[in-house]
Amino acid sequence: MSRRLFGTDGVRGVAGEVLTAELALALGRAVTVQSPAERPQVLVIRDTRESGEMLESALAAGITSAGGDVLLGGVLPTPAAPLLLGRYGFDLAAVISASHNPYADNGIKFFGSDGFKLSDAEEATIETLLAEQGDEARVGGSGSPAIGRVRQLHGTLEDYLRELHTRFSALDLTGVDVVLDCAHGATYQAAPEIFRRLGATVTVLADEPDGRNINAGCGSTHLDLVIQAVREGSHDVGFAFDGDGDRVLAVDRHGVVVDGDELIALAALSLRERGRLTGGVAVTVMTNYGFHAGMREAGVEVAITAVGDRYVLEELRGRGWSLGGEQSGHIIDMGFVPSGDGIASALLTLEALSGGDLADRAAMEKIPQRLVNVPVADRDAAMDSAELAAAVARESEGLEGRGRVLVRPSGTEQLVRVMVEAPTQDETDAICERLVAIVRPPA
Repeated sequence: MSRRLFGTDGVRGVAGEVLTAELALALGRAVTVQSPAERPQVLVIRDTRESGEMLESALAAGITSAGGDVLLGGVLPTPAAPLLLGRYGFDLAAVISASHNPYADNGIKFFGSDGFKLSDAEEATIETLLAEQGDEARVGGSGSPAIGRVRQLHGTLEDYLRELHTRFSALDLTGVDVVLDCAHGATYQAAPEIFRRLGATVTVLADEPDGRNINAGCGSTHLDLVIQAVREGSHDVGFAFDGDGDRVLAVDRHGVVVDGDELIALAALSLRERGRLTGGVAVTVMTNYGFHAGMREAGVEVAITAVGDRYVLEELRGRGWSLGGEQSGHIIDMGFVPSGDGIASALLTLEALSGGDLADRAAMEKIPQRLVNVPVADRDAAMDSAELAAAVARESEGLEGRGRVLVRPSGTEQLVRVMVEAPTQDETDAICERLVAIVRPPA
């Protein structure tokens, strides 16, 4: 098995084609074998996809065949895994989800006993174990330990809600009228319940999962639903989660989208004021220039990482900082959980507002941004163009102190991504078009 299975967020692919029951079983065996625990206790949770139960069963079979015990936690948001690991002292956790992808996809990602996703080295060990036995991955063979057990872990939803309530016990949402789009995903029970417990008036959208409607025209990747609901219902604010609940985007009372950059800026200033911000803030190269300007003005240090919450988390751990995230709505508050948590991030936003109006936010001023994905035959060859390098340098010099240019290859597709930020939309568009014209191959 020469291919690399693990991406930046576990193993992911079309369920039954790429991510098969056989592969899930093999992964369960391998992750159990590589665990230093004598009899690993492994929590397994999932989102609402129809393939989740199949993969859950296969993964559990693999874990138990290698001598681990499986605790089935049911449908829960991804961040519940590291929280429950700490609460119960389990050795591993597996989350079966493909996040914001369509229902036909699914994925498996693993967390260690410390609550962090497995390291690159640990994932490489798992892949080596699989490769040694071929695609059937008969890890352990005749020398396997005693067979493990599978049991239901009851009360996991309440445990997760208790952690949220404890963290935000001082947040009184009485009088706040909120719309929650749960994407027919893993937040469909937890999100409405915690908001109601904190006193909010809640209107819930996309909370009837059927196995196939997860992320379909709803959630953080399809905001029209929540925008329309907030505008037509005169609600105070709206939040849209993704399928596994580790990201969130917001909508103010005017129906204007508030992305992860703005939510992180609000959180940074609020946490600093409350004495809960350790160090600065880690964000990715895609973060809006206005965020950097706002943090610079506020005296908050900013570290920049590659795209991906995995890299943000690595930066936070390396620096000992507590807050970071992405424009897409992955927001990590290490003071609560070492993972993006959409529900906690939504509550963190309301905590930052202290009863104020999201429409009046002033933590940063976004500047126009345009991103174009340009199809190319060879992304590496396109990036090696001397003409492109000269053009990027020229445009960057012209925007110095006012905006920026970012041209980078896609990590998974034959695309070159051209992003420009400038003080006006016209200037942004003009610069972007000039660069795209250089990247795009002649017809």
